This record gives sequence, structure tokens and C-alpha cells, in this order.
Amino acid sequence: MKGYYFITDTGLSCAGTVSDVKNAVRAGIEVIQYRNKTGTTAELYAEALELRRLCRNTCLLINDRIDIALAIGAAGVHLGQEDMPVKEARRILGRNKIIGLTVHSLKEAKEAKKLGADYLGVSPIFCTSTKLDAGEPAGLSLIQKIKQEISLPLVAIGGITLENASQVIEAGADAICAISAVITKKDVTKEILKFQKLFSS
Repeated sequence: MKGYYFITDTGLSCAGTVSDVKNAVRAGIEVIQYRNKTGTTAELYAEALELRRLCRNTCLLINDRIDIALAIGAAGVHLGQEDMPVKEARRILGRNKIIGLTVHSLKEAKEAKKLGADYLGVSPIFCTSTKLDAGEPAGLSLIQKIKQEISLPLVAIGGITLENASQVIEAGADAICAISAVITKKDVTKEILKFQKLFSS
């Protein structure tokens, strides 16, 4: 897991989730996380199924909803601390599915590794308005602390922009997500590629 990590957001998107994902796939990113907190189960299923068709060669993860992930044959799920426990999610999904877990401290990161998470979402790095319940900023130091003790891939999220993204990568993040910096713009592909270039420079 390396580079820009794409998370959908219907409320922020200028062009809509399906259009955003098409552009993300065009930009050649490795992972797309489908996050929709407002739709009905039927709406989530239909949209996720459409995204699954678009992501033939891209890893599609579903935020929170294990049932949707199983129903559409997604690569796995991303869970928060208040979601289904990783142990139970693994029992339901099986060994071959990816499970990511958001962590806010070194203690949570160690527990996530022990439980069998495949990668960690470290959040929030900076102040963010994208996720209202994100909590206090963890700062770059948390990435550094986790990286020193845990070998799992780290995805940094929360308040990341083109201006501060290089600092996040230097701190040890394997991937970064900057939702509002990308999907609020007219050319989503172009904005993603700006972040992608930071990993090759």
C-alpha cells in the first residue's frame, strides 16, 4: 500500500462518487475506500456494486459495512474503533479479505496489530472538518512512533494538503488521504496525480 489512498465523500464531492472513482482509477491509485454514511442499505449496495465494476484492477474497500463488502465481493473493509471488532470481522470475512483499522494512539495501533489488522489508518494528523468526530489532531509524531514499533502499512488522514503532505510522508506514512483537497476540485485526476508525484520525488 503506497501513494494516495482515495476515500469517497458524497457530501463534499463536486461531481459525485461514481465520477470521482472513475477519475481515481484513471489516476492509477492502488486503493479506493467507499464511505457513505447517509445512504440506505439498498443505495449503498447499488452504488458499491457500480464501483466494484469500475475497480477491476483497483483494491476496493468498504467503510464499516461488512455486509456490503461481502455482497459485492469487495477486497475488504475499513473499520473505526466504534465499528465491528476486528476479530469478529475477520471471522465473518475470512483470511483472504483486507481489514484496515483507524487508530488514534500507539496503544490502539499495537492492539490492532495483535488483532490481525492488515493496515492502519492513523487519524487525524492535522485539524480536519471532513470528519466531525475525528478527535484531536495526533500530529506527525504519532506516525513516527507507530512506524518505529509496528511494521504494518500506515495510511495518514486528516487535514492533509499539498502543502503539508511531504512532511507526512517523511514522518513515515506509506499512504496519505486528502479528501477535500481532491474531490472538491474540478479535475480530480489532476489533483490526485499531484499527491502521487510526492511519493516518487
